[in-house]
Amino acid sequence: MLYGEYEFHCIFNNDAVLPAYKGSTFRGVFGHALKKVVCALKRQDCGDCLLREKCLYPFVFEIAPERTTSSPQVNSLAPVPENQQQYNEMSKKRIAAPPHPYVIEPDLNRQTRYQAGEPFDFKLILFGRANDYLPYFIYAFHEMGKKGVGKGREEGKGIFRLADVTANGCQVYNAEEGRVQTGVFANPLSLRAFPGPCAEESASAVRRINLTLVTPLRLKFDNHLEASLPFHILVRAMLRRAAALMQYHGDGEPALDYPGLVAHAQDISIAAADLRWYDWRRYSNRQDQSMLMGGIVGSVTYAGALDEFIPLIRFCEKTHLGKQTTFGLGQIAMTIRC
Repeated sequence: MLYGEYEFHCIFNNDAVLPAYKGSTFRGVFGHALKKVVCALKRQDCGDCLLREKCLYPFVFEIAPERTTSSPQVNSLAPVPENQQQYNEMSKKRIAAPPHPYVIEPDLNRQTRYQAGEPFDFKLILFGRANDYLPYFIYAFHEMGKKGVGKGREEGKGIFRLADVTANGCQVYNAEEGRVQTGVFANPLSLRAFPGPCAEESASAVRRINLTLVTPLRLKFDNHLEASLPFHILVRAMLRRAAALMQYHGDGEPALDYPGLVAHAQDISIAAADLRWYDWRRYSNRQDQSMLMGGIVGSVTYAGALDEFIPLIRFCEKTHLGKQTTFGLGQIAMTIRC
């Protein structure tokens, strides 16, 4: 699966007031800006649009399932099929909702008031062929800056300009030239073994890891949001995330021993935990109401035979995990303790 990580550098033209967590604010305004940029038939519902199958907007925000079967239980994992084709077919039945091809990672500082001339940054992560449409995303954020973000946007506050965009240490776009540079800025992302501090040691060297929940993590198990994080629940969620992304935005669901990994995860213990539930509110323009969102924050240390899970965790470090990943939720960071 192609993975692109693009850093947007912006400067406020006037004073702005943003929430402490900015992901949902950026995502909401970005959606309106992208639709304005790419929509050919204005003021028409996407579901009835004859251009829907070829339009970027529904691909990004209203991606449709490629199956007609009913959604499975959140914690279900099918038996291991015999070949890759069976994996791909079974994954379409198992994935409840196709994953969006992007994540917005806002700056995690909790600053809420900005003055004119003050900079701010955020990252846009793109999966698969969404990377081919990078110029549209850049232009959408450029237009988004003209409308403004945050409190008082209707009164002309929070207006900013997009100064430049970088990826892999290279400048992809700058405002002076006003064009996107040619080149390949996305890299392949897979579930191959990631090198780590214990790579040169024995195959069972990783016995302890610390996992930090950088942004609130929203996971469901048995159709309930979890307030704790046993390792098997984390592994189930990571397998769903990896399978869904690879199925819809990569080369097909990876041929993993799903039941075996979940069974082995039951043997991993929690050595220490400092987790708590964190609630925050966001305003939904689509539903025209304030919504209470919650997730787990903090850190947890796991102990046991962890080697086989390391590539999966590294994958989800880059892709985020759980619900509302497009807002930047579910960002995790792992430290390996040999």
